[in-house]
Amino acid sequence: MTVSVRQVLESKGNKTFCVAPGVTVFEALSVMAEHNIGSVLVTEGDRLLGIFTERDYARKVVLKGLRSADVSVRELMTGTPTIVSPDQSIDEVMNIMTEKRFRHLPVLEDGRIAGIITIGDVVKSIIDQQRQTIQHLSNYIAGEIAT
Repeated sequence: MTVSVRQVLESKGNKTFCVAPGVTVFEALSVMAEHNIGSVLVTEGDRLLGIFTERDYARKVVLKGLRSADVSVRELMTGTPTIVSPDQSIDEVMNIMTEKRFRHLPVLEDGRIAGIITIGDVVKSIIDQQRQTIQHLSNYIAGEIAT
């Protein structure tokens, strides 16, 4: 059974946390810390401009000796991020994440933000699928033995 991004979002929820491009990196990190998340979407109104992640912070602020209170998210975000649609399969998303080394992907439907999917969501979905397959096979084998 193929699981879609839509099914994962229905299960986990589609809550996203967004910041404006002009906020400081410090403010974006505060939002991330408050909600225990690893990324925020950068938006203007309903329009997705980019994504800012913990990795962006580590590589673009800390290693360059910048101060998070002095630099805006606009300067360091990943602009025009790779996006996925709710109808894509988790297998497709896993391939994108693996090939491009992404941990967070915005989900857009009809040009609007529908959620965000993380590597943790993908792994959980795959584990759940495998658990269901094992249960199904165990029931099948137990049924065969009982007859």
